[in-house]
Amino acid sequence: MKTLLPLALASAWNRRLSLALSVFSIALAVTLLIAVTRIRDAAQTSFAQAAAGVDLVVGPRGSPVQLLLHAVFHLGEATHTMRWQSYRTLAADPQVAWSIPLALGDSHRGFPVLGTTPEYFRHLRYGQQEPLGFFSGQPFSGLFEAVVGAEVADRLGYRLGDLITLRHGSAHLDELEDRHPHGAEHADKPFRITGILLPTATPVDRTIHVSLASLEAIHLNWQGGLPLPGLDIPPQLATKFDLTPKTLDAVLIGLHQRTDAFRTQRQIADFTGEPLMAILPSLAMDELWQLVGSVERSLHGLAWLIVGVGLAGMAAVILASLGERRRELAILRSVGAGPGHIVALVMLEGGTLTAVGLLTGLGLVEGAGYLFAPLVNARLGLDLSTNAFSAEELRLIAGIFATGLLTSLLPGWRASRMSLADGLVPRL
Repeated sequence: MKTLLPLALASAWNRRLSLALSVFSIALAVTLLIAVTRIRDAAQTSFAQAAAGVDLVVGPRGSPVQLLLHAVFHLGEATHTMRWQSYRTLAADPQVAWSIPLALGDSHRGFPVLGTTPEYFRHLRYGQQEPLGFFSGQPFSGLFEAVVGAEVADRLGYRLGDLITLRHGSAHLDELEDRHPHGAEHADKPFRITGILLPTATPVDRTIHVSLASLEAIHLNWQGGLPLPGLDIPPQLATKFDLTPKTLDAVLIGLHQRTDAFRTQRQIADFTGEPLMAILPSLAMDELWQLVGSVERSLHGLAWLIVGVGLAGMAAVILASLGERRRELAILRSVGAGPGHIVALVMLEGGTLTAVGLLTGLGLVEGAGYLFAPLVNARLGLDLSTNAFSAEELRLIAGIFATGLLTSLLPGWRASRMSLADGLVPRL
């Protein structure tokens, strides 16, 4: 058996061009399968890090997933709002350590605008409980001041002191211009950038942060989503009005004791002021992944199908080469090799090809991750860097290798059936 490996390698080298195509197809299949797994894991980690440190997300009663997407990821539209007084009641609860009110609805050049309070920068965490940091500047402290995320500053080239104007509604800028070419922009009340945040690889990077009072100020002369004709309130007069918000979209809550989360959740569900609900971000995240699980399973199924095609191609190449190897196999039989040795020889060849394809595919994944991980992190907020293979990836690698060995059984059995005489007699 010790001589089988050199024989298998020498035989494979004589057919290196055809076998190289099989190795390449296996490598691409492995690359796709491992890449899908890593992107899924990175997406799950990124989503979980976006709500790090938040014990409860409170909002109008409805879909937990919709509330999570709107409050944490700033996606979608709020179908209902909650009253400001309800937030004040919740914030005064002795179990609540801190609370962050959130108001969404406006945008700036395709990026969402979030109305909140300075507590947002003190209490919000991301990743491994890391606080938000400033690349430059400081949090807003007055009206018409804005703090922009790292991606906003990078893509739009903003610096401290730049003036920006907000647009009414969360649709993309191009769509807004088509529907309301002049009326959708709050051009009369520009905001000055007072701070630029450090990158977090979370939705914070894509958000413009302003005070709740500022959002009220820019809508003083608006009603029903449209500006009131003939009513102009200059920015310097906005402070003369009561700028206390009337409604909010959601509230992020941190508790003194995380073990009180379920009890507080039940208390909010029984809140008498208005119908509210409180969700645990981790549980809502699990529900979200269940909703998109079919897409994940489809991608994995497609990747495994491609792996199967690659391994089937390898078996077909080995089978097709048996006709050229009849004399080689017959000579082996004539010098004492039994059917088991022939089967082992062919399976060893198939296992070697599978192993080379696996190593090549893993090399492609690691190389692509090294080259494109910073770009993917900056653009999509997904951390593809890894120091070791996960347990799931190791199981996938072992499964592919075992499948490659099993696939080689058919060519091995076919080769063992070739008779000695048939191999030695020249074919006319």
